Amino acid sequence: MIGVVIAMDIEADVLLDNMEIENIATVHGKPLYTGSAFGKQLMLCVCGVGKVNAAAGTCAVLEKGADVVLNFGVAGGLHSRTELTEVYRIDRAVQYDFDLVQLNGGKVGTLDGEEDNMLPLHALKIDCPARTLASGDRFNDSAADHDLLLSLGADIRDMEGAAIAQVCKYAGVPCCSVKAISDVYGAGSTTDQYLANRAKALLNLKASLKEIMEAIG
Repeated sequence: MIGVVIAMDIEADVLLDNMEIENIATVHGKPLYTGSAFGKQLMLCVCGVGKVNAAAGTCAVLEKGADVVLNFGVAGGLHSRTELTEVYRIDRAVQYDFDLVQLNGGKVGTLDGEEDNMLPLHALKIDCPARTLASGDRFNDSAADHDLLLSLGADIRDMEGAAIAQVCKYAGVPCCSVKAISDVYGAGSTTDQYLANRAKALLNLKASLKEIMEAIG
């Protein structure tokens, strides 16, 4: 069964609009919808914003039997390799606010006991470009954060994806992620861009859902 972990209701509605809901429960304080869509059995958890919420939501769907996890939603672009409202699949992710550099001598985002700071994701065979995601518990226009994200090789930033990938790695379950760009750094206030573009970005995600579900298998 596909476990879908989504941060916000406005993102979850993209799938719920196409879903035949069979049951609604609460797991770890999170709403969990079970049903079917696009010929697939799935459960959808609306986890809330941020990495801890994302980890709790991922644990919820795994405990209820998910054997693959999908995360999708809107995210911020970092440079010209990302276009407003376009959809990208994520092939790897890093937590840019996790820093043990003084202890382990590795790069920012290197988890304790790991050698690489990047978490690999399952490669979805869908018709959109692959990009690298950086996740952290911050939404801002910080130039320092932007420079850090670029130094890590990130193209896109959000607040959940890498945490979901980390839980899936430890559980031995494939993790897939797809993001639509709501704002791009350097093109004005990210908050204003987000509010202006998220609806179109979500429509583009909605149009891609059938292809995404078919690619998961």
